[in-house]
Amino acid sequence: MSHADTCVFDGDIGTIDLAPRSSRRKERTDSHSITAMEFALQWQSQHARHTDCLVEQKFNLWRDLLPPELEAQLEGKPVGYTHAAHFAPGTLTPSYRADDCLRVRTSAFNRRFRKRSYVVPRGGRFYPKGFIAGVRGLFAQDMTPFRLGEVGDELTIDLNHPLAGQELTLASRILDIWSAGDEHGGRCNEVGELVTAGGPGMQARWRGQPTDFWSDIPFIRSAPGPDTEFYRNPRFVDHIDRTASERIEQLYARLVPAGGRVLDLMASWKSHLPGALALDEVVGLGMNREELDANSLLGERQVHDLNLSPALPFDDAAFDAVVCTVSVEYLTEPVQVFADVNRVLRPGGRFVVTFSNRWFPPKVVRVWEDIHEFERPGLVLEYFLKSGGYRDLETWSLRGLPRPRGDKYADRLAFSDPVYAVWGVKI
Repeated sequence: MSHADTCVFDGDIGTIDLAPRSSRRKERTDSHSITAMEFALQWQSQHARHTDCLVEQKFNLWRDLLPPELEAQLEGKPVGYTHAAHFAPGTLTPSYRADDCLRVRTSAFNRRFRKRSYVVPRGGRFYPKGFIAGVRGLFAQDMTPFRLGEVGDELTIDLNHPLAGQELTLASRILDIWSAGDEHGGRCNEVGELVTAGGPGMQARWRGQPTDFWSDIPFIRSAPGPDTEFYRNPRFVDHIDRTASERIEQLYARLVPAGGRVLDLMASWKSHLPGALALDEVVGLGMNREELDANSLLGERQVHDLNLSPALPFDDAAFDAVVCTVSVEYLTEPVQVFADVNRVLRPGGRFVVTFSNRWFPPKVVRVWEDIHEFERPGLVLEYFLKSGGYRDLETWSLRGLPRPRGDKYADRLAFSDPVYAVWGVKI
């Protein structure tokens, strides 16, 4: 891959003001610099391309460990400098070990590990290692995830990192630089561990086999009543913080064609489409008339319950793009909706789905709550694959940006809401 092909950052995050007031900003990095860095981990699974971005707000170039392929390139560089390097399997993550993929009796999986619930093992899903306490000396207190492969008379348990055996590309971008001063202690961070920890790799299928998200009545909700009742009164609330909202807007700026006709699916009082796109028309389909009327970006508004009728009230090939922002977790018939989105898209049109880790608890579907947050892009990817008619599937994530100053959760949460996205192009 060329540098241009691999070093992809979605949107200009710009300078992040994280330097302590007593520190001195620097124009270029050196061995005594503290930096704010963005890392983009890119990889390809059998069905999709994946980009997982992580912002490290305080990266010490003297103490923290960079792969040699990146370290040599970051000396003496200014804010905004980017570089990408390719890594063979087993370089950034531990090598794949066949001995760490083993067959065990079904009884090794503790179905009553979680109090007040009974968990049936499902193929391709991730569970805390405490579920298989006793296997390989694991303890019940171990909450790190493992993947369950095949489920039958025996279980296949895969203890390898989900990116083990995967070729990876790691890109870095300098966001801010300041002097380290007299700081010489603290924890040593290793970049390979930072960017591959916490979930990257979990969104892809295990050995190409569909993940079993479909058992155990996955699309029931704690409030099963009509959605028209729940959404009868308007809720003029923000579902994500300002920083996350800006990141989604930047992503749409890259993926939605300028001047096109766009459907904002499951719309509310705000759309996250940038004005710079100069769109021909934005059509909003949502559940509350007052919220839709308050959205000045919309040229046409439709009140429609997708859980009652997954068929969209639009003609074939009516839109150049469709976006769905922080709402996909409420769909009870997602595959049917994704199939009908494909119908209303023009050939080559893109469907972009974005989400975070906040929702209305009464109306979120059960499977969404049950799975790891990095499995959720995999679930949405399955919606695309099962509905058919899409190509060029991609997932994208961004974590680690600082919480906006003045945000109502700023005193409790250090980080901005994470952003996840999955998209595909109509064949």
